[in-house]
Formats: sequence, structure tokens, C-alpha cells
Amino acid sequence: MELRIRKAEPEDAEFLAWLMLTAGRAHVKRGIWEVILNLPEDECLGFLKLLAETNTPHLFHYSCYLIAETEGKAVAGLGGYDPNTLGYPALQQALPEVLRKAGNAPPEEMKSGRVPKITTCIPPALEGAWIVDSVATLTDFRRRGIAEMLLDNVMAMGRKKGFRFAQISIYIGNIPAQRAYEKKGFRLLDEWRDPYFEKEIGCPGMARMVRNL
Repeated sequence: MELRIRKAEPEDAEFLAWLMLTAGRAHVKRGIWEVILNLPEDECLGFLKLLAETNTPHLFHYSCYLIAETEGKAVAGLGGYDPNTLGYPALQQALPEVLRKAGNAPPEEMKSGRVPKITTCIPPALEGAWIVDSVATLTDFRRRGIAEMLLDNVMAMGRKKGFRFAQISIYIGNIPAQRAYEKKGFRLLDEWRDPYFEKEIGCPGMARMVRNL
């Protein structure tokens, strides 16, 4: 299988929507995007597509993603970004554009500008960290080392930009993901737990993993 790793383009927005939704689901009963948006799957995907193609760049913008493709088909991807310039403040700036285009689909909590309660368990970025996010692979292409190749590439990007270490967050109890990242040099740093998160998502919270670059 000939594999190509490339930067995502605006035309990849639909695939990136699937990527974000799938990464947010992982092994839990209900993904974080489904909790935040409280919408059917097709409407969640529509919202995330709009999010990926905003004029203002942010952590979920297509420009933050790498894609693995074979025979012209995107099969996996992940995001990597500087939280100081493309983190959640940048996302807040981009949301009005998405909300205008999405119409009445998003929940009132998001329209009001309030931070969704479920996000309190998302670990904050450590000072000097390059953030890796939204890692997912199409089912038929898993266990072929594609995610590992993407991780190598995105960490090389962070290293080139001068970051001292990489950070990634996983759901507590997602042992396969934890072991996969440990093989790439990440170590478990701490956990962020919350009863509301456990009620909605089906796991106690999120764990923060780091590694030197």
C-alpha cells in the first residue's frame, strides 16, 4: 500500500468532520461532540465540516491537520497546533461564523457563548507544549502503522517550530490508546475527572500524556 502524508486542504473538510467526530467517540458510549452539540450524527458532521473550513484559523481548522491518503483517498488524520495562537480563544473567535452558517442547529449554550460544561475535563495545555489532537483512522486501514506515521510527522512539525514537548489527551480507561502513545514515547502525566463528564460520556474524565520533542 502506497501511503502519502500531506497537509489538509479546504476540500478535506468533510473527512475532517468525520475525523473529529470519530476521535471524540473513541471507546466511550457517547462522544464529546455529540454531548456538546446534542444533535443527530448527520447534523454533527455538518457542523464540524463548517468548523473545519472557517476563515479564522483555530485548533479544528483544516490548516492544523495532517492527512494520510492512499490512491487519492483520505484514510486517517490528526491535528497538531500551538495552543497560544490556535487554541480555544481562537476557536471562540471563529464560532460566530460557524453559528451563522449552521442556523438553528447548535444548542443555545453554544450560541450564548458559554463554555460547554462537558469541556471542564479537557486538560489545559502545558506551557511550551505542542498539542496533538483528533487522531482517527478508517476501520479498514487500522493496525497498519498509519497513525504511528502521522504521529511521527506531526511531532516533527512541533519540533521544527521549536516546541519542547508534545501533549495529547485521551479518555481515562482507553487502554489501547494509552499503550499506543506510550510506545511513541508519551507518558501519563495526570487525570481530570468530573461526575457530570462520567454521566454524559461514560468514563470518569480525561488523562493528559506528554513526551519530549
